[in-house]
Amino acid sequence: MKKKILNIINKKNRSKIVSLTAYSKNIASILDDICDIVLVGDSLGSVLYNYKSTREVTLNTMIEHSKSVRMGIKKSLMVVDMPHNTYRNSKEALKNAKRIMSKTKCDAVKLEGGKRIFNIVKSLIKNNIPVMGHLGLLPQSDKTFKFKGKNKSERNNILKDAKFLENAGVFSIVLECVESSLAKKITDEIKIPTIGIGASNNCDGQILVFDDLVGLNPIDVRFVKKYVNIRKELKIAVSNFSKEVKRKKFPLKKHSY
Repeated sequence: MKKKILNIINKKNRSKIVSLTAYSKNIASILDDICDIVLVGDSLGSVLYNYKSTREVTLNTMIEHSKSVRMGIKKSLMVVDMPHNTYRNSKEALKNAKRIMSKTKCDAVKLEGGKRIFNIVKSLIKNNIPVMGHLGLLPQSDKTFKFKGKNKSERNNILKDAKFLENAGVFSIVLECVESSLAKKITDEIKIPTIGIGASNNCDGQILVFDDLVGLNPIDVRFVKKYVNIRKELKIAVSNFSKEVKRKKFPLKKHSY
């Protein structure tokens, strides 16, 4: 098993795992000094392309953004989402995962689902492709945005799926919008790390969309905390540039050849 993967697994019950998304080299290079995991998420569909769903994101789009991110990553574990309809069976999944790994030089891929992808995950891992799981809210298949774990049946199914994924060999599982006590139960009952997004601090780590974290994406979701309003700062910078251009204060002699 790769050293970076082992480092993530060994953080279980020791130190919290810090994860964020990145879609480009410049952002990735900032995150690389701080984050344990950098995810090239198919969330780029809504964040960058204004798609109504991640189901519209293509494999080629994921690969091109991942190639950019790779240039900014030296330390972090780089994970790439396999987009919708690229892992419907083991043969398709292996073909596309190999393409992602070879083209992007990423460290692992992430797949959504539990029991239904058990054999697919096993096939990938057998072929030396590390896999991160994803349970709870599944943007590639769920049609409505609502937290998971409301009733006993749903809770039991998600817990069972977590154990299926663990047995299949994933090195960690993202829990998205999972009720707090269920997130804790899953985290306590499996030996691999859980990484939460809207799943409480009971998980072994946390992940957010970078653009949400810094206020670049104008979104208001309960589980997002904006640590800075970078959108406001950027507007100030652009406004100052505009003023100086119009007043002939830019470029000055020192900016010219």
